Amino acid sequence: MGDDREISEDSSCGSNCSCGAPSRGEFLTIGAPSAAPSTVDVAPAGRHEIAQALIPAGTFVMGDSSGDRNEGDGETPQHRVTLDAFSIDATSVTNAAFARFVDETGYRTEAETFGYSAVFHLALAAEPSDVIGQPPGTPWWLGVTGADWRHPGGRRSSVDGLDEHPAVHISWNDAVAYCEWAGRRLPTEAEWECAARGGLESKKYPWGDEEPDAGGAWRANIWQGQFPRTNTLDDGFLTTAPVHTFEPNGFGLWQPIGNVWEWCADWFDPRYYGISPEQNPTGPDSGQTRLLRGGSYLCHISYCNRYRNSARSQNTPDSSMGNAGFRTVAA
Repeated sequence: MGDDREISEDSSCGSNCSCGAPSRGEFLTIGAPSAAPSTVDVAPAGRHEIAQALIPAGTFVMGDSSGDRNEGDGETPQHRVTLDAFSIDATSVTNAAFARFVDETGYRTEAETFGYSAVFHLALAAEPSDVIGQPPGTPWWLGVTGADWRHPGGRRSSVDGLDEHPAVHISWNDAVAYCEWAGRRLPTEAEWECAARGGLESKKYPWGDEEPDAGGAWRANIWQGQFPRTNTLDDGFLTTAPVHTFEPNGFGLWQPIGNVWEWCADWFDPRYYGISPEQNPTGPDSGQTRLLRGGSYLCHISYCNRYRNSARSQNTPDSSMGNAGFRTVAA
């Protein structure tokens, strides 16, 4: 069930993008219910079943090399980064993996605690009365009561048959709770970018510089058509794709760009690259928003070109949306 509310043609993507996803605070200002997040009470020694990609120790050049950066995102200056070896999930954390965490711990996500989350208007599967807000700056996003990881389009949707799709409507805080249970952590932004590049130096995408549809075969799950009204589904997907869709990069990561945004450990600061240490950088000491990487199924060259290796976005740690998930690294 899509949504036919008025969508402006000239709305543009700001520096806080996430393919336009609003923060939870934006919904609160238009009358969404407020609630305190539930206390994390997780079981020790969790079991994490996502296959691993091993990233060797080494040095790479971090930041935009293509000239396609977005002003305000802080993709420059390019700088050398040296990382210790680490292992990272080959895919985003799936619905099946997240369900196991919830089943073993009884954890309630922030979308469930607050009672609503952000849903893209064409993915809406809910009663009209469930829509509690539509931010004027990003009218394709709806605040929807009952939307959460089990109900990605709203209370009339489910994840039945979507075990191998990425878990979405996951806040940064939710992702950290999963990591605590699993004995893992979120990747630093530098680790994420190194892994996404797949060993290719200063390339635009995980596979090189060719565009995602070069040669007529799609390499990533992004938007096709006229955003945000019409998706031609050339890659086969309106929203999420199974995590093993398309081809892995040189390190064995599947879909580090497109499909869903992925939370990183770091606070966001657009000036950080100018002072970042070369050895194992971990981001600013404090901030207001956390970093997201990789772009999503809503990214389109006409609106949000943040489906590149170096692209950065941000949102508040309590925000959740239908196009954001996470992957983890070894603690």
